[in-house]
Amino acid sequence: MTLQQLKYVITVAEKGTITDAAKVLFISQPSLTNAIRELEKEMNLIIFNRTNKGIIISKEGEIFLGYARQVLEQANLLEEKYIHNKGGKQQFCVSTQHYSFAVNAFVDLIKEYGQEEYDFSLRETQTYEIIDDVARMKSEIGILYLNDFNETVLRKILKANGIIFHELFIAQPHVFISSKHPLASKEAVTIEQLSQYPYLSFEQGEHNSFYYSEEIFSMEERTKNIRVRDRATLFNLLIGLNGYTVCSGVIDEELNGKNIVAVPLKEKGDMHIGYLTHEKCLPSRLGKSYIEALKKYIATYQN
Repeated sequence: MTLQQLKYVITVAEKGTITDAAKVLFISQPSLTNAIRELEKEMNLIIFNRTNKGIIISKEGEIFLGYARQVLEQANLLEEKYIHNKGGKQQFCVSTQHYSFAVNAFVDLIKEYGQEEYDFSLRETQTYEIIDDVARMKSEIGILYLNDFNETVLRKILKANGIIFHELFIAQPHVFISSKHPLASKEAVTIEQLSQYPYLSFEQGEHNSFYYSEEIFSMEERTKNIRVRDRATLFNLLIGLNGYTVCSGVIDEELNGKNIVAVPLKEKGDMHIGYLTHEKCLPSRLGKSYIEALKKYIATYQN
């Protein structure tokens, strides 16, 4: 196994076809195909499944690519340190529930490490996909919360996938509502006071169980429910319909605007918000820097 072979399989995975990857790598298609087959034979695994419609990354291939990216990252660091090489295109991916501090930390990371070439991904996605991304090493870091209701189930899933949960902070339940909402001036609100207003939550697709819900107290019965996929849609509906969503209370005015406010919810329940890493992965330089940026923003909000 060589670094060149690792670069080949990563490029094929990114481009989606042998043809496109060969063009980028300035190598013939037969040579690239042979190099990948030799690597698969040496490692005794199938990285890509060949079909009539092209290539598809296998499950074990996803895991292998996660390790391969880490190896190339470390090789790039050595080149930077000892031969003053820029280290090539930097790659980093985070999968997270919808938290403003996760976005702010991502911005800081790009400002610090974004070179002429980089390929960074921030996936605000469903809870199941966050766990799956880290398990398959598509993402180096995942961000989600645990509480008394979901912790037993989620920790069992995390353990089965070799994932470690690192707590960042404990948040008390709040609601996000429009600054013009009838309850916006309240020091705190109750579930009963909110019952007449539409409840908004992030939908979880095929894994739409209460345990995967991004919102605490998801098991409460509500007469008006709206599920969305992205943060902008949710905030627009909060404003337009006088709706509400249950959250951590952490909000960034610069990122989310002045039209949304966080009001404490008079319900007992802690949100243990933290980040996920794979137990078999050493944190990369980018991963360490991102975690430090997360902690910086969290400290700011807590103060």
